[in-house]
Amino acid sequence: MNSETLKPTIVLVHGAFEDASIWNAVIQRLQRDGFPVVAFANPLRGVGVDAAYLRSVLDTIEGPAILVAHSYGGAVITEAGADDPKVKGLVYAGSILPAAGEPPRVLIERFPGSSFLTSTYPVPYTLPDGTSGAYVLYQADRFHSQTAADVTAGEAALMIATQRPMDVACLTEAPRSAAWTSKPTWQIITLRDLAIPPAEQKFEAERAQSTVIEVDASHAVTVSNPDVVADVIVQAARATAN
Repeated sequence: MNSETLKPTIVLVHGAFEDASIWNAVIQRLQRDGFPVVAFANPLRGVGVDAAYLRSVLDTIEGPAILVAHSYGGAVITEAGADDPKVKGLVYAGSILPAAGEPPRVLIERFPGSSFLTSTYPVPYTLPDGTSGAYVLYQADRFHSQTAADVTAGEAALMIATQRPMDVACLTEAPRSAAWTSKPTWQIITLRDLAIPPAEQKFEAERAQSTVIEVDASHAVTVSNPDVVADVIVQAARATAN
């Protein structure tokens, strides 16, 4: 078996208001390095639903995998990766890293510095079966400054124009288990993050005993610093190789 076969599949999980295109530059780097990559289309329906969909994707993968998350995606990989032996490690890039029973909203309110709740707004919906709820969108006039200050205005405009709605359940549902209690983790702490306060990221990293990499970046680290993100993923893949 050659070294290419032994490389784990890198499974990338985006967060709220975004799609898998946030990983484009990271994917290009990983593919050049010979890694198989899957960019998961996160449904953004709630932690339980999203984790179930991610587990179904993991079931199709043969061999080891590394889970990588941005933003809210951290809650999804935290639950989905807990009981799957093929998941060898987790990378959190500008991402929440919750404990079991800890809803994402707690993580953006525990320390001061997040503008998330004042920069988003709920939109009520009613489904054909009568079920009602609300999803959340980002205010267009605040997106660049509050979420992606280190990307160009053009890139930020594209990101807000293509934003996807996040169900409120993504903020209120908690993971039922936490993969980081039994698997190694790497955390890229984004020091200019106005969505997830750096103090919160550091708290979570210390709790999970993560390998920490700090970067002078906004919340949009996968777009503004894709080489840093790719380097950490490669580091995780090498460290967990059998």
